Amino acid sequence: MSIQVAFTPAEIATIVGAERTNGSTSTPVRDIASLTTARAGDLSFLGNDKYKAQVADCAATVLLLPINHVGEPKPDQVFVYVQNPSAALAKICARIEHALWPKPSPGIHPSAVVSPTAKIDSSVHVGPLCVIEDEVQIGAGSVLQASVFLGKGATIGDGCWIMPGCIVGAACSLANRVRLQPGVVIGSDGFGYEFVQGRHEKIPQIGTVAIGDDVEIGANSTLDRARFSKTTVGEGTKIDNLVQVAHNVVIGKHCILCSQVGIAGSTTLEDYVILGGQAGIGGHITLGKGSKVGGQTGVAYTLEAKSYVNGTPAIPYMLERRLQILHQRLPDLFKRVDILEKKME
Repeated sequence: MSIQVAFTPAEIATIVGAERTNGSTSTPVRDIASLTTARAGDLSFLGNDKYKAQVADCAATVLLLPINHVGEPKPDQVFVYVQNPSAALAKICARIEHALWPKPSPGIHPSAVVSPTAKIDSSVHVGPLCVIEDEVQIGAGSVLQASVFLGKGATIGDGCWIMPGCIVGAACSLANRVRLQPGVVIGSDGFGYEFVQGRHEKIPQIGTVAIGDDVEIGANSTLDRARFSKTTVGEGTKIDNLVQVAHNVVIGKHCILCSQVGIAGSTTLEDYVILGGQAGIGGHITLGKGSKVGGQTGVAYTLEAKSYVNGTPAIPYMLERRLQILHQRLPDLFKRVDILEKKME
């Protein structure tokens, strides 16, 4: 990767808010690499203690290290000590991102179709082939990249970034600084039908979706509008790619939903819930505050706060791990039973 920008060690220390530094160099940093592949001119970091033995052999010009790290830099190398090296690296990456992909200038592309009743702040960027329907409102500094569709009465807050191919359906709302990756659908119909006289009759889905401040939603994820009232996502929640959130789901603040999670209708996730990849959550249940659900786990019942479950059906994590170990021993156990039966005969 060529980041096409350069930082001095002093600039890096300032950006990350370093506790202290050790060493010196005149070589600028122009790239980022792992501890084992870094060369002169690279920035690297120790994000996990299990890799700390690799620091001594690392050839990076600058290393972001935890403040309690013991060791000395090589000649022409600088150690930058911080509370959290991974979070510090994120600050550097944010600077690089801004340099490589600067915010588009305000204005509406000539190919965009914009209703005369839409209210769009003068600082907004509307990219090519966007469609903005009646009574849409878009706040200051928001960016709509190519082919974004905003349905009638949709509301977009300040500082949002909506990437190509996203859809925000009628009357749905994004608060401030929401980030939608390509292909996100907000406000598709909830999956609601009644079986009447031998037919599946559609139930109109007349509710909305409300997304809180600082929410990020990954590519091709879908959040269905409510049957009535709202499907909601709380402040600071992060949703990975390919996630399905059904109608009338309520997601609290600062939750994490990893890729391919599916949540059935009318379920509540309280604050700080974490769902591992491909977890399936049944409908009309509540996952208590701070609960953790392992990858590919199926949850069909309400969880108390701070639960940690795994497996299908979901059971306490440590119990599930023990059962997995015992499961692997079953063939040997059956052999022993067979031997005992023959002896008893």
